[in-house]
Amino acid sequence: MSDALDTSDLPADDSDIRRLTFEEALAALERIVSDLERGDVPLDRSIRIYERGEKLKNHCDRLLSAAEDKVEKIKLNRAGKVSGTEPLDPA
Repeated sequence: MSDALDTSDLPADDSDIRRLTFEEALAALERIVSDLERGDVPLDRSIRIYERGEKLKNHCDRLLSAAEDKVEKIKLNRAGKVSGTEPLDPA
């Protein structure tokens, strides 16, 4: 049994991507990369799964960006007490 992505199971508009967790989207993206690297996918299917891969990548980027926005560095005052938080990587 192959782990190859069956494009007949994919929705035409990729609307399911918005519901995927980061881990699910990354796993789907890894399967697409594997299928494309193998080179045994017909051209029309290659194009379709490549386009889906781009959407999965963008979804992963959005989820990572949202997670990074939530990560904060704890600030301590001179006495070593917590005095608040600040962004981990101030811009």
